[in-house]
Amino acid sequence: MSFRRLSVATILLAAFVGPMRAEETLVTYKSLSPELALDLARAALDSCRSRGYQVAVAVVDRFGITQVVLRDRFAGSHTPSTASGKAWTAASFKTSTTELNALSQPGMMQSGIRSLPGAVIIGGGLIVEAGGSLVGAVGVSGAPGGDADEACAKAGIEAIRDKLEF
Repeated sequence: MSFRRLSVATILLAAFVGPMRAEETLVTYKSLSPELALDLARAALDSCRSRGYQVAVAVVDRFGITQVVLRDRFAGSHTPSTASGKAWTAASFKTSTTELNALSQPGMMQSGIRSLPGAVIIGGGLIVEAGGSLVGAVGVSGAPGGDADEACAKAGIEAIRDKLEF
């Protein structure tokens, strides 16, 4: 093969392989906008208020990074960090904190996750999905029990459901 043909073949190969390699190294994902995260938090807070509960609500992105924290004026001082912990835990494990609670009881294989720093494994943390992708999580703290916290979190998600299919 002549030098010229080898050069042309090399250039053509690089032209076809280069762009494919670049595409393989880039990652795209869906994410909640700050406005939508705030709408979710407000709706969850309003749901708890309508039931007579003073709570804190936290919304995190798909990576567990806090986007919004709202605390009602009479919610306990522990509630913002607990709500944030529930949201982070749900996002990190990609499941509700109620389900994690059931899966990590003492004596079970997954019980060790209860001792992970930052994990809050009590009801009230739910994942937020859009089009089958995790886009964030919400945590609620301050209602009387994890079931009540979770009900408010669900109401928040339902309030923005139509905006999730972006």
